[in-house]
Amino acid sequence: MPLISRSPLFYGWRVVAVCFVAAVFTWGFGVFGASVYLSEVTRLRGWSVSLVSGAVTAFYLTNALSLTAIGSFVDRFGARPVFVGGALALGFGVASIGQVVAPWQLYATFVLMGFGYASLSLTGLTATIAPWFERYQGRSVAMALTGASFGAMIVVPLMVLAIGRFGFALTVLGGGGLTIAVLVPLALAVLRYRGPQELGLQPDGDIAMPSSHGAAENPPALPWTRATAMATVPFWTAAVGFALGLTVQVGFLTHHVKLAAPILGTVGAGWLVSATGLTGVLGRLWLARVADRVNLRRYTAGILTLQATVLALIALFPTAPVLIGASLVYGFCLGQITTLSPIVVRREFGAASFGAIYSVAATVIALSSAFGPGLYGVLHDLFGGYGPVLGIAAAVELAAMATVLAGHAPDAIPARQTPERSRSGRFASEGGGRQGKGP
Repeated sequence: MPLISRSPLFYGWRVVAVCFVAAVFTWGFGVFGASVYLSEVTRLRGWSVSLVSGAVTAFYLTNALSLTAIGSFVDRFGARPVFVGGALALGFGVASIGQVVAPWQLYATFVLMGFGYASLSLTGLTATIAPWFERYQGRSVAMALTGASFGAMIVVPLMVLAIGRFGFALTVLGGGGLTIAVLVPLALAVLRYRGPQELGLQPDGDIAMPSSHGAAENPPALPWTRATAMATVPFWTAAVGFALGLTVQVGFLTHHVKLAAPILGTVGAGWLVSATGLTGVLGRLWLARVADRVNLRRYTAGILTLQATVLALIALFPTAPVLIGASLVYGFCLGQITTLSPIVVRREFGAASFGAIYSVAATVIALSSAFGPGLYGVLHDLFGGYGPVLGIAAAVELAAMATVLAGHAPDAIPARQTPERSRSGRFASEGGGRQGKGP
C-alpha cells in the first residue's frame, strides 16, 4: 500500500518513552545496582566477593533461562502483562536485598530480581518496540535503551548517598517500592496496543491507502521463523559475538565500585559509576543518530576493539587518571554494545517474529554474560587483584570483535527471505530489513 502521510503524534514514541523509563529502573536497580549490592553486602555481612558475585550470577542466569518464554509471550499476548509482572518481581527483589541474613536468602532474592530483569531488559523492551517502527528501528531502540545509562547516572549515586544517610536496608526498600509505584501504572496506561495496526497505522506512523488494484503491490515473502534464523551463520555470529562482549561488560559493571574504591574511595567510586552512565547516555544518543545509516557489524567491531583497549590500559596503569578516563570511554561504548545486539537482529531478520528470534540470541548472550560477575570474582580471589582479570577481559573483547566480523557480508542487511532460502544464510542487497520477494 502506498504511504500518503504520517501522524504527527505517533503513538509508538509513547511506547518508546515507557520503555525508556523501564530501562532507568531495570538497569539502575538491576545491572548497575548490583555493583552497589556487591560492595555493601560484602561489607555488612562479611561474606566473600566470590560468594556474593555468585548471587549476581544467579540473577543473570535466571534472566537467561526466562528470555525465550518472555520473547514468545510478548509476541503472543503483548507487552502489558510482561511489564506488570516484571515490575513487581524487580521491585520486591530490590526491596528484599537489605533484609537478607543468610546466603540462601541472598540467592533467592537475586533469582526474583532475575525474573523482573528478564521481563524489562533487552528482549522485553525491544520486542515491545519492534512492531511500531521500520525506518526508525535503530533510533527507537537506541533512544529507549538510553534509559539504561540514565539508570547508572541517577540511581547509583542516589543509592550511595541514601545509604550514607538512611542505611542500606531502608534505601533498597524505598527503591523497590518506587519501582513498582512508577512502572505498573505506566504499563497499564500506555501499553494498551500491540502495534500500530490497531490504530489504523503502519510502522513509523505512516498511513496506508489501498492501491488502485485493491491489493498490496508487493506481496511479502514468508517471514523468518525461529528455526530458519537459527540455521544461519549470521544469527550465530551475532549471538556468540555479543555474548562474549557482554560477559566482559557485565562483569566489569558488577565489580566497578569494588575495583575503583581502593583508588577513589567508596563515594568517589559511586560518582565514577554515575559519570560512566553519563558517557553511556552520550554513546546511546550517538548510536541513535547513526544506527540507521551505518554497517552495524563493522561499527560493533570498532566499539569492541575500543573497549578492549581501555580495559588493557586500566590493567597496566591502575592510577586514578587512567581509571577515570578509561571508565568514561568504556561507558561511551557499553550502552552501545548493549543496544546493538537487538538492532542487528532486528535489521537482519525483520519484525514479524522478532520476539521469538531475538529471545534465542538473548538467551545465548544472557547465559554467557551471567557468568561474568562470578568469573571476575573467582579470578580476583585467585590472582589477588583486578589487573590480570582485566587483561583476560580485554582478550575476550577482541575475540568478540572477530566473531561479529565473521558474520559480515557486504551491505550487511539481508532481506527477510523465504524459509527455503534463509537456510543458506545468503544475504540480499541492502533493504533496511524489509522483506523482498521469494526466490
